[in-house]
Amino acid sequence: MNVRSFADFSQALIHHGRLRLRLLDRRRRATVFSPGNEPDALRRIYVINLDRRPDRWRRVHRELNRFRSRHGERLPTMVRRFSAIDARYVDSSPTPDLTPRYTLADQLTIAPNAQLQIGSETRARTIGMTKQEIAVALSHIEVWKLIAEGDVPSALVLEDDVFLTYGFASEMRLNWSSLNRSVNGTPEFDLLYLAFNEVANIPSPGNEPGVRRRVEPGIWEASGYVLSQEGARKLLDQLPVYGPVDLWLNLQFDRLRVFTAARPLIEQRIDEPSTNSYSVLPVLSQVGVITREKPLVPSVKHLPGPIVAIGGPGTGLTALSTALSMLGYTVVSDLDGLPTSEERALLDGSRGQLFNAYVNIGSFSVASLVQISQTNPDARFIITSAHPALPPNSKQRTLLLDSELQDKWEALSTFLRIDYPSFPYPSGPETGHRSLSRLTDLRSGYSSTDLKPDVGPWVLKPTRGWRGIPIETVPVPDSLALQVDWTSGRPLDQDNWELRDDTFPSNLAFFTPANVTQSAREILLTLRREVTAVRELTSGSIASTASYRYGSFKAELQPPRVSGLVTGMFLHRNGPRQEIDIEFLGKDTSKMLINVFYNPGPETTKLEYGYRGTPTIIDLGFDAAEGFHTYEIDWRPNIIRWLVDGECVYERNMWQPTPIPDEPLQFNLNLWHSRSKEFAGGLAAAKLPASASIRSMQITSSTQSGTDGMDNSRNSEAARNL
Repeated sequence: MNVRSFADFSQALIHHGRLRLRLLDRRRRATVFSPGNEPDALRRIYVINLDRRPDRWRRVHRELNRFRSRHGERLPTMVRRFSAIDARYVDSSPTPDLTPRYTLADQLTIAPNAQLQIGSETRARTIGMTKQEIAVALSHIEVWKLIAEGDVPSALVLEDDVFLTYGFASEMRLNWSSLNRSVNGTPEFDLLYLAFNEVANIPSPGNEPGVRRRVEPGIWEASGYVLSQEGARKLLDQLPVYGPVDLWLNLQFDRLRVFTAARPLIEQRIDEPSTNSYSVLPVLSQVGVITREKPLVPSVKHLPGPIVAIGGPGTGLTALSTALSMLGYTVVSDLDGLPTSEERALLDGSRGQLFNAYVNIGSFSVASLVQISQTNPDARFIITSAHPALPPNSKQRTLLLDSELQDKWEALSTFLRIDYPSFPYPSGPETGHRSLSRLTDLRSGYSSTDLKPDVGPWVLKPTRGWRGIPIETVPVPDSLALQVDWTSGRPLDQDNWELRDDTFPSNLAFFTPANVTQSAREILLTLRREVTAVRELTSGSIASTASYRYGSFKAELQPPRVSGLVTGMFLHRNGPRQEIDIEFLGKDTSKMLINVFYNPGPETTKLEYGYRGTPTIIDLGFDAAEGFHTYEIDWRPNIIRWLVDGECVYERNMWQPTPIPDEPLQFNLNLWHSRSKEFAGGLAAAKLPASASIRSMQITSSTQSGTDGMDNSRNSEAARNL
């Protein structure tokens, strides 16, 4: 695990200082290395590098080129590039080399935590490796095979995002010479870590010269290590690897002669952030170990545009619009025309454009495309089928993205001159042209106040008069509707509803089934003082066992009026994170908070722009804690409506200010204590225990799917940092 991926500002500043300092090191003769036949020399360097990342290969090549071997050769003369396994092409099936699952107990063996014990529960809690972790592990295994079958006694293995620290050459010599020697002078070791991070609570070896023997596990990183031929054979004898490769290596320490350098001589770069996705983090969040979560905010550089994409039906335009969104574009797509103000701004090339990508817009004529090309000098055009309507002066700015093209990311990233994405290219049915409808005024006696939203490519900046894009929708026939409901007096159907047994970082309570109690009149979600290993409060939460795509989701409930508590009724998923909320803040239950989170991409895409979302406060005109009312989220492809006792109190069209969530979501009801006093107020501890009461729950939807394969951390993060 690259712990530097989670570095705070001061840590990042120190890291960048070391990165610059290395260039001042004048000791460039690395006498440990030699391409000759000296038995005591390191004679081979393997660099693991993806074919689609030649930029990283060039950078690590330049890094190694700063140094010379004992006879004066540049280190790249000893380098063998290994074409890394690409995460896009792996699956999660076990192989003789890899079992893509491990346990929470394995994690705790490497990184003990005072709040969790290694026992039957942690041994039974399995964690599925991400595709990135699988690809990294398989790449290292293949390099081990090359070393085991090769012609050198040992080799340095590097990942392609590293740099060699100040003093590398001289300190490498001291560490290498301190290893025990065989009769012929060959160092006696199996594995020597040059890049490593000590697990907390394990003392650092300090800066004393010489290597340090490791017997107990407790090291992260596998980005720079020396592996002997005998060590490679020992590792291969222990296959299959299970879990991330740096974790698994720790579990082999009792079978290997393992050493670390006196200090890390190789580091992973923060300015070349890891694209790995760590499978353990959601689990640590659920069990309550992680208490402050850092958003996974992708870095969006300057994107060329505006982009205009056209093509025939069935040529992948809807998938292209999602792909451009994943790259950070603000995309409007699949419409028979643009709103008048947006079309005028695009044709005039003015700064008033709200979007920077336009995909499958039916109103684009030959004349309008010519005008867009003339008034927008940086405009780029993408066609998904033969199209004679392109402006004659746009050929140098045009990409033919044929629907049969195998690697569309390669074509797009080359055309746009951006980094190749680490997530899968989207797929799915074509939406086609949707018709704009007339804006209507919501006649409601409920007032609303928009709060500060997240900032990102999928949240439009507030603009006076903008009310989203109203789109006509085709109603779903009643015969296709699925209905799941519960009313007081009936037992809770375990096939349709589950009681949560987890938490999330911003929640200071831990959900347990014992805090969900049922009587003839209602279900109570109770929050009380109860000390657990990770929290001092416990509470209750109910979730649907299935996920649903569009429909009506309602509950008759009564939240408690207790400062610090939040009663949630919401739809949610992770990977990509999408969410639609109703929340009652116990500090003022005369108001209802609604929220939408949108992130694009196919399942498992990890994109997040913060935890604030796009919140709005609705003044109910009554105190929700005084009695039961029915609250409803009416979620459709073109609009979201929030209803109270059957009356629509608020609605959002497409891009008001986000796209409408479009992935299957789970229906949740919970009661929790927010870490943020600004958001929910300080906890009124004297009023505990406190309960949210539920009289009925109902789901009406046309589509239903199971949760297998979904990220199982299905917890609301709405407005946590307000």
